[in-house]
Amino acid sequence: MPGIVPTPPAPRPSGAQRAAPLRTPQPQPVHSSLICLALPALAISPADGQLRGEGLNGYYREGRRILSRCEVRVAGAEPLIVQGRLTAADRARFVGTVRRAGERGPDPEIHMERLRRADGTERLTFRSSAARALRLPVEIRLGADLTELGAVAIGLPGPELRAAVHGSGLRWSGPGAHAVVAATPAPDDALASAGLLRWELDLPAAGHRTIDLRISLELPAPGHGGGHRTAQDRPTGGAPSGLDDTGRPGSSGSLAPRPRAARPPRPWTPARLECDDARADALLAAALGDLNGLLTRDPATPMDLYVAGGIPWRPGLAPADALWSARMLLPLGTRLAAGTLRALARTQLAAPGADFGRIPGPLRDAGPHTPPSCTGVEATLLFPVLLAEARRWGLPDHETERLLPAAERCLRWLRSTGTSADTAHRVSYVPDPAPDGPHRCETQAHAHRAALLGADLLDAYGYPDAAALRDWAAQLRTRFRNDFWLDDRSGGRPAALRTADGRPLPHLGSAAAHLLDTGLLGDGTHAPGLLDSTRTAQLAALLGSPALDSGWGLRSLSAKESGYNPFGHRSGAVRIHETAVAVAGLAAAGHEKAASALVKGVLDAAETFGHRLPEMYAGEQRIVGSVPVPHPAACRPASVAAAGAVHLLVALAGLRPDVPGGTVAVRPVSCAPLGALQFTGLSVAEQPFAVRISRLGMAMVEEAADGLQLGS
Repeated sequence: MPGIVPTPPAPRPSGAQRAAPLRTPQPQPVHSSLICLALPALAISPADGQLRGEGLNGYYREGRRILSRCEVRVAGAEPLIVQGRLTAADRARFVGTVRRAGERGPDPEIHMERLRRADGTERLTFRSSAARALRLPVEIRLGADLTELGAVAIGLPGPELRAAVHGSGLRWSGPGAHAVVAATPAPDDALASAGLLRWELDLPAAGHRTIDLRISLELPAPGHGGGHRTAQDRPTGGAPSGLDDTGRPGSSGSLAPRPRAARPPRPWTPARLECDDARADALLAAALGDLNGLLTRDPATPMDLYVAGGIPWRPGLAPADALWSARMLLPLGTRLAAGTLRALARTQLAAPGADFGRIPGPLRDAGPHTPPSCTGVEATLLFPVLLAEARRWGLPDHETERLLPAAERCLRWLRSTGTSADTAHRVSYVPDPAPDGPHRCETQAHAHRAALLGADLLDAYGYPDAAALRDWAAQLRTRFRNDFWLDDRSGGRPAALRTADGRPLPHLGSAAAHLLDTGLLGDGTHAPGLLDSTRTAQLAALLGSPALDSGWGLRSLSAKESGYNPFGHRSGAVRIHETAVAVAGLAAAGHEKAASALVKGVLDAAETFGHRLPEMYAGEQRIVGSVPVPHPAACRPASVAAAGAVHLLVALAGLRPDVPGGTVAVRPVSCAPLGALQFTGLSVAEQPFAVRISRLGMAMVEEAADGLQLGS
């Protein structure tokens, strides 16, 4: 959900009438919706499949709702829908029964199957079990408003437009665009004033008839002005957390049908998991399906791919989310990382000044105790980390060298921002947002990791300043251990942040898990962390405590803290991304019991969500017989949730590649919390990689690139 909500437009008074009160923006929930996704197309509907012009429901294309209403009536009544479900990330199936007037008995003779696809196609099939032919009246009421997704998502749709008969269907016109519905077979009757298509179907005995709908968008043809603005045309910090990322077509020029571009090829391998707990297999498959639906071409360079942030709040490029997703998918190949890095390198600020080298990004809510944080700061620190780790997983040298200048600029920004003018301290903490924001615990973890992995990267290619970065990281480590650890009778805890004037904020939340994520160096080793081993063990105990572990995953704020709210974005809700970070970090640090409990909790939660994990859900305590409570403003699907599911499952295998060094280590979680498992279709050194983990936690590599030395 956006951290900044745009002000709603003032209504226009009609004649001498007084203007109606402003509508208050109200986020439209999607937790119970079926979302078919293949960006830039998607379809959102309730479980019965009927689109009634309510909430977020409708077909969308290029960020516009091209159909808000699609209500089917058969024999004068709505079919009784007995099942609606997703059959893949981009399609849904609804099954219903039809009862005609005078029909007796409990068993309906006619049933309807409704197949919906994100690309704008819908097929209605009516099947009869009757022993005689029937005449079946069917009508479909249609409507469109051509409103942008961002406005619909906050409950501010436009008025329904007037339809016109067009070919074998209807057409609606708005500023610079048309929405068109074509039907096969052509309807017997079309009433534009009511937006109604009608058929009298002759349904054979024990036979079937089908109606196909095709929903399309017409936009300005190239070369006729009023072109389509993309997310790259906008300053990243000016959009309300991605709501405006999809742009809006202009209002002049000739119109042409928007071609249905082929879906981009998946930039990752077809990974599969076979596990004693079959729910893990289903979770991995669903996560990869969602990521494929969110896969987006960079408008500036269509060969570069990234995953959008999520639906409905971040349908475009969300820098930090895109980088996290690419990083968590490195075990499936490096192509997504390369495309994401190239796309973001083009947004990097290049004007001389304090922001030189920073990647722009909007502010986001950071909970009740702290001001908003900046996604651009996080993205800037993630950029060199992703490049360094992608190289470890096998990103070719020519790809790495192409991106090194952008990574070096990020590191230059880090050192300039994290170095004090006060000669008493060469190193200062990195503010978020810069330059006057507080010094957040997780931001220092991101900065420390970026410095160490960035130095490793610069050294490998003969760039200067690697030694200075390592020295900066060592000084930060010393200062952090003195300033950020708060001792108490229970063993202490890290401060959530320090204010600009040095006051610590003691509140504990899942963001502390980022202290465990130190990143991969050579020989399959992890970089040193900001905490020593004793304090790492204490943090592991805190993360595994009931105050933070809800039983379904980590709360973003401990239930014991003031301001705790189980529905708070950063004040109590369970966030899959940070739970996955904690699982991987705990497993790498040897705290397998806490890691295993989190994996099992997320897997149990995923089952209740049909394996399509939302971005977050309420942090209520798990009790016997309970299920996780959806968050009404969570993205679902969300890239960091789907990638996080992949990350926490692959973390059980403990892969640590060093392709430049010619090695890969496998250090699985020895307690095997999900039983035996086998990963196939992973990628190390751009070659297939497969590994089997026994119920005793023993690893056996079954497929690997030639010449890759195996370690443990």
